[in-house]
Amino acid sequence: MAGQGSGGNVLAAICSFFIPGLGQLVQGRIFKALLFFVIATVSYALTATVILFFMWIVGAIFHLWSIIDAATYRGNQL
Repeated sequence: MAGQGSGGNVLAAICSFFIPGLGQLVQGRIFKALLFFVIATVSYALTATVILFFMWIVGAIFHLWSIIDAATYRGNQL
């Protein structure tokens, strides 16, 4: 990726908007992609059980964080 604000980062942010962590996967950051995907997905799934309804807040925070992280990624800087 070219840097913050580049077309690649915009595309990655759009990908993360639909699926948490997909933008990081597009950027080649597999560990962060798995981290965002698993935490957001598990939080949303626990919300669906109605027993832990407050977990949507955690899922939403990680989902938003994945979008912002994909949009502001600067790559390997020396």
